[in-house]
Order: sequence, then C-alpha cells, then structure tokens
Amino acid sequence: MTLPPSFFDEMYAAAEDPWSMRSRWYERRKYALTTAVLPRERYGDGLEVGCSVGELTAALAPRCDRLVGWDASAAAVERARARTADLPGVTVEQHAVPATPLPAVDLLVLSEVLYYLSPADLAVFCDQVRTAVRPGGTLLAVHWRHVVPEYPQTGDAVHRALRTALDWPRVATHDETDLLLDCWVRAPAGDERAASVAAAEDLW
Repeated sequence: MTLPPSFFDEMYAAAEDPWSMRSRWYERRKYALTTAVLPRERYGDGLEVGCSVGELTAALAPRCDRLVGWDASAAAVERARARTADLPGVTVEQHAVPATPLPAVDLLVLSEVLYYLSPADLAVFCDQVRTAVRPGGTLLAVHWRHVVPEYPQTGDAVHRALRTALDWPRVATHDETDLLLDCWVRAPAGDERAASVAAAEDLW
C-alpha cells in the first residue's frame, strides 16, 4: 500500500531533517547531479513532488520562473517554506500524489518520492505525468536503489515502471550503486534532437 501522510509526520516529529538533506555530502552531490542533467537553462513552471525540507527546491529555484514544491507532510511543508522564504517565485503546498492531479508544467522533478507509492498508485501517477508535462518539457526522476523494508517499492522498480510508461526521448540516464536517475523530454518517440542540448543551440 502507498505510505500514508502519518508515516512522514512521524518522521518529521522525530527529527528536524529526517534524511539529513542539509548536511550530507551524498545529498548535496545528488542535487548537483540533478540540476546539471536538466537540458534547459531555464523553465517557466516547475513542480517538485516530495520537496521535504526544501533543499532541492532551493537548488531548482534559480532555474524556474515559478516553482512549486509539494509534500504530503504538513511539517515538511512548513520547513520547506521557511527554507525558501527569500526565493522569488517559489511556493510550497501540501499535496499527496496521485490523489491531487498534477498541473501542467514545463519541469517535473520526482526525487526520492515514487517508491512510497503502491504499484497501482504509481500506474495512476504515470498516466497523470503523460499529460502534465507540456510538450518540450522535462521530467526528471532520481531514486535511492537500496531496499528499505518500509517502502512499497524499490527505486529500480519505480524507474522500470517509468521507462515502460513513457516512450519519450531520454536526455540522460545516470546509473550508480546508490542511485538511479532518468531525464526525459516530452516529445515523439525517437526524436533525438528533442533530447539533445546541443541540437537546441543548433550545434548539429
């Protein structure tokens, strides 16, 4: 079953930053990888699902005219709002997926969030993704690969589901022992130029 908001509320009640997102080099490095892979220098509307305490939100903010962070936990939303209070164009809202339909966006970031969903809810969410990302927009997903007994799925299972559901061109895949990252552009299958940063600047 999908993990309920109460699971996360308990985590945030026990610690200010349950996953040490503000202090670990592992997390800072992952955020650097995440922002570096994005194919466009800037986006209009961005959405980060599962923003937690707002560290990745802060890193994404300079790349978006408007950025919304979502989290199912009220405590996480409060902490992310405090972290991003001085960043223009950033808002943080309490929502859970797939219960809340995704808005239309140019950038959708799914970092360490989809393995909390049951396979059935993930399938519903993938259907939402296909229409929420605007044509030419970017979808980026990155997830921890090691097994966590409490989670309904693994990161590898999540990325297999995304790759099956989406036939969009992939900008990049980053595969290492601890994490798996995929970045897509919403474009017709096989459109190599749509997924090429160089082609966007007429380098080929």
